[in-house]
Amino acid sequence: MAGFFINNLDTYEIKTMGTRSRRREQIQQHLVLDVWCLIKRSASDPHLRLPSSPQRPRTLAMFNTSSLRGPVTLDAAGLVALADLSAVALRTALMGTASYLDILVLAPGMHTQQSADEINRGEFPATGSMTAGNIFRVENPATVRYLQDISRTGYLVSARVFLRSRSCNTYVIPFSGIDLSPIFLAGPRAAVLYLLCPVLTIIVIAILGAIKDYWALSVLGMLIVARTINVVVIKQRSQSDWKGAKEKGDLDLFVLLSQDRWVHLHGSTNDLKTATAGQWLRDKTAKESFGIGVATLLVYASAALASNASTPGSLLVACLLLSSVALLALSNYSTRCLQMYDCVVEKDDREMVRYARRLEMVKQLIYKSGRSDWALSMELITFDELAGIVKSMPRSDGSGNTELENRSICTDTTNC
Repeated sequence: MAGFFINNLDTYEIKTMGTRSRRREQIQQHLVLDVWCLIKRSASDPHLRLPSSPQRPRTLAMFNTSSLRGPVTLDAAGLVALADLSAVALRTALMGTASYLDILVLAPGMHTQQSADEINRGEFPATGSMTAGNIFRVENPATVRYLQDISRTGYLVSARVFLRSRSCNTYVIPFSGIDLSPIFLAGPRAAVLYLLCPVLTIIVIAILGAIKDYWALSVLGMLIVARTINVVVIKQRSQSDWKGAKEKGDLDLFVLLSQDRWVHLHGSTNDLKTATAGQWLRDKTAKESFGIGVATLLVYASAALASNASTPGSLLVACLLLSSVALLALSNYSTRCLQMYDCVVEKDDREMVRYARRLEMVKQLIYKSGRSDWALSMELITFDELAGIVKSMPRSDGSGNTELENRSICTDTTNC
């Protein structure tokens, strides 16, 4: 009985397989006939064409974008404005104040402009007057930062301080009252690099207006408002205040910076006081602190709203911020002088001398100034070393005493 069912099942499977194979052959025959008819019709009818398979472009694998998991977006492009860069603060220190043209210079770190009075990294170097002999410190952080930039370890660098010529004030933008003379006084290369920043801002605003990307325009508008608030506050805080009494004559200063860097400052007494003494940026008032807080929040809000801009708008905003900070950094590097109120501090490239020992440098300056009390007060030399310097100095008059001895400088350690 079981064998009967098995035989019948095998026979049924064989019949079923035969039926399926015959159906498959019939379908293939019908397809061949249809294709043959279509070919004959296309040969007789020129308007009928067979569908052709699309040709895949021959591209390299590295340029095949199909391997990307998702689209590339620039939603976080506004975060570039929050980068804590010091280009804006350094520009403020080099110019001594802010210009209304800075409003169109949109660079990352613009919200940290008020920290320009911390640009000196907390250093207030000891300074000795080689003319009067007194000791004090350079209290202007902008001047200290400039001296840090121009000095080198083991070198005595000379810099002169002079009053800015009134004839320079000839570059004034019509109908705005913006004086461009400080910009060109920094050097032609620095001026061109700086002026490219507001030009780029105007170009980007025009392009965004043409493509009607109002979200990107709103982001730039918020940054410009924040920049305006900071510029106004800086101009109010940097007004000239107490600089000491007016004095006549010239002055030579020796500035002892960290890392064995030495600077020789020379100029008139009043100009040196303007560049080194007093307070550069006064403390912020309550209203100014409130305005600075609003400006900082505007910068952060612009970064948050930048994701609503279109991809071209976000790309333009990001490129503007990156290009502006690059141009501003190059302009700061190319600036050849420091401007502080009406005075200019400029490095003298011809007077840069390297010394193997600090004692040799101090000895040279003592010979040049004719006095040593400043060196003793700054602990640059000892009394024994000073005694050796006095013996090696030439006689100044017929009394047989050197110039240092005639000024009654004590060289005896037991009596001092």
